[in-house]
Amino acid sequence: MPHTTPASASARRRHWGRDLVEVAAVFAAMALADCVADLVSNGPDGLTLLIATTVALLLAACAHTWWVRRGGHHRPQPQPAAAEAAAASTVATPDSLPADGSDETALWRLRTTVRDTPGSLGSVCTALARSRVDVITLQTHPLAEGTVDEFLLRAPAALTAATLALTVSDAGGTDTWLERADAHDLVDTPVRMLTLATRTALDPAELPLALRQMFGRCTITSTPAGAADEAAGASREGAAPTVMQLRDPAGGTVTVRREHLPFTPTEFARARALVELDARLGVRRPTARDVLTLPEGNEITVRRVGPEDRPAALEMHERCSPATLAMRYHGPVGDADRYLGHLLSDRFGRSLAAETASGRIAALGHLLWDGEESEVALLVEDAWQRRGLGLLLLRKLVELAVEAGRESVYAVTRAANTGMVATMRELGLPLDYQVEDGTLVITATLPPAGESAAAHLPWTVVRRSV
Repeated sequence: MPHTTPASASARRRHWGRDLVEVAAVFAAMALADCVADLVSNGPDGLTLLIATTVALLLAACAHTWWVRRGGHHRPQPQPAAAEAAAASTVATPDSLPADGSDETALWRLRTTVRDTPGSLGSVCTALARSRVDVITLQTHPLAEGTVDEFLLRAPAALTAATLALTVSDAGGTDTWLERADAHDLVDTPVRMLTLATRTALDPAELPLALRQMFGRCTITSTPAGAADEAAGASREGAAPTVMQLRDPAGGTVTVRREHLPFTPTEFARARALVELDARLGVRRPTARDVLTLPEGNEITVRRVGPEDRPAALEMHERCSPATLAMRYHGPVGDADRYLGHLLSDRFGRSLAAETASGRIAALGHLLWDGEESEVALLVEDAWQRRGLGLLLLRKLVELAVEAGRESVYAVTRAANTGMVATMRELGLPLDYQVEDGTLVITATLPPAGESAAAHLPWTVVRRSV
């Protein structure tokens, strides 16, 4: 506002000066016309001079037209900045897009490194606009030299990944990486981070899953205390750029690996914040208990279990026969007890226990994180086998996997374990069988991730909690 009045006064002064010049030009033209008229009317060859001038002007006009059509003269080209602005404005106009009859689009996650100079990001966005690519969200990760820009893009379905990467590279982007995205990526970054923090606060088993959702495609492994070099610190930023090591609040380390994308300082800071939140909240576990009814009419309570339930799990082992333990753990019966520390840890997955009315554990079920895959495992006490308990517990594990956004679960057993094979078949899900040296791996494909994924399971999800 302070600059409005002086600018208007200056404009008025320029307008008065231009008017005076125009009036002077009119008087000059009148004087020239009067001189020419006197010369034509009073001179001896006035008419001849006028005709010759007309013919000369006509010849000059014809020569100019011929020269332009011949291509010997071109209009001056606009400056590059003006050309880019004009192209960007043209592409951004919906009416200017080619009417090819195809409105199909695809979502992409793209990451590229640009120079930390004015206009570098604008060049990339202009190049994307020329290809009819819409920038939905943008995150910036400052580096010591340059900036990593992460885009969520909506591009024409006909645009290939190679073409999109080449477009960004030609605009100045380096180390370009991209992969297909889905509707879940449309959630903006603050909302996604708050959601991950909430899930971690409610359940310590969510920390590995939260880290994986934060960084996309990656491999997360947990190393128990004493089995790795914990002196590496909370995050070993000096290690390989695609490896991040975090100190696990429960002891040991959590290692995150990505194949291609180096971790940025911003991503290290986000991971530290999530791990520190988990450490401050301490030991916690969902206390909800689901009451399920067996086909014979008995009620069974299913609840989450953790390391504190190891004594009760050991008592269950004592009630199981050696054949049952060998079929479950695929090894010597004497080693069965030492597996419980790993199986009951929140860092390696989620564990469920089926309790009888007296409070004894009759069955244990485990959903174990294995990179991008998930393993399910069951152990049912001999007295409770072939009564439908294993199927009910397996369904609860599958429901947990669906909630975690997993695409499939697999079970590793022996080919002679007909009980486990029959239980997997009773899920009613698409199954894949792989047999090698007597070991059978059965993989069940789960419904696509989403808010209504559980509704697409072939059984009714029961939520009767106490």
